[in-house]
Amino acid sequence: MKSPFTFNHTAPNTAVQKQQPALFLLHGMGSNETDLPQLVKDFEGTHHIFSLRGPIVRSPGYSFFEIEEIGKPIRDIFDKVVTHIQAFIREAITEHNLNPDDITILGFSQGAILAQTLALTMGNEISKVVALSGYIPEFVKAEYCKRDIHHLSIFISHGDYDYVIPSQWGLDSKEYFEAAGAKVTFKSYNDGHGVTPENHQDLVAFLNKN
Repeated sequence: MKSPFTFNHTAPNTAVQKQQPALFLLHGMGSNETDLPQLVKDFEGTHHIFSLRGPIVRSPGYSFFEIEEIGKPIRDIFDKVVTHIQAFIREAITEHNLNPDDITILGFSQGAILAQTLALTMGNEISKVVALSGYIPEFVKAEYCKRDIHHLSIFISHGDYDYVIPSQWGLDSKEYFEAAGAKVTFKSYNDGHGVTPENHQDLVAFLNKN
């Protein structure tokens, strides 16, 4: 891979030569590429799993982009990282002979913002999305070139007491994707900005079902 990203990759435990599905993981602000793989351990034997590290140092970890304030990513940085992640996914599909019809992006917080943006901009290159505690930036809705997502299955979840990203923004994402024709599963939890055991069980059930 010629990607500018630092990342972890695990391949399925199989000698089968057929194209295989893949999960791409995008962490939240201040975290790193070791954070999210624990959520998808059930799929280590069946999926390629790519966990990317954000390129910006953000104590105690890393970030994919910077923000002006909550809800307002700095546009030029955000645009660049979206382009780089798109290129990473496309290169991985070719280099690792991935199943192009079974590509999933899972993101938490900042990663969920990117996951939803990538779903809208990559269209049928992405089949499933798990967006945990995120939102869709207004400039993405208003100005980005978006593709058809009637094929897309998306799991959106949010804590009712999220102190970082308001829970209403999760509902807004649900309504936006439904209006665009995606198949949406929405869950809310008695929690703040995090992933509860119930949330984890629900996202695994979503991935197994879809």
